[in-house]
Amino acid sequence: MKRALYSICLSLVATAAMSLPALAGDRDSAFFRNVSGQWTGPGEIVAGKYKGTKFVCNFVGAPKSGKAGMSLDGDCRVGVFTQKMSASFEHNGRDYKGKFMDGAAGKGLDIISGNVVNDNKVILAVNRAQLNGVMQARIPSDNTMNVTVSVRVDKKLVPVIGVNLKRVDGTKVGSIAAD
Repeated sequence: MKRALYSICLSLVATAAMSLPALAGDRDSAFFRNVSGQWTGPGEIVAGKYKGTKFVCNFVGAPKSGKAGMSLDGDCRVGVFTQKMSASFEHNGRDYKGKFMDGAAGKGLDIISGNVVNDNKVILAVNRAQLNGVMQARIPSDNTMNVTVSVRVDKKLVPVIGVNLKRVDGTKVGSIAAD
């Protein structure tokens, strides 16, 4: 079970992306503001050795202060086993850089690049030794976030994990209405 949970953690971050423009813009900042708050929801490993394993995650998201980027801290649970999870990345030069867990030097993954596609979607490239992949996080509404993790197998991206999160704290995001 613990090994399956570790695979979930690696897969949650296993995602790839294109390169970013030279400067992170308003679109990037808008996306990271929308991630703020507490999130919870179910997920499932949809491919690989642990296919069919279901889990539940709880996260707190926060944008980086003064830079485009974010941190996500929390845990995922499979049965009675719980695994702490964290990811942190920020705009650095021409790309996003960061770590999932303790990065590839430890037991996690390095976030090596990323691209905020629009106000509601980001794609991040991840790497650890021979593992390359992408994580796509999409926020279709103020209170839902869908995360899909894919890994590269024979030059194809194969989805391995899906997570459907709901906002549980009532954080107000989006545009500000005038009185």
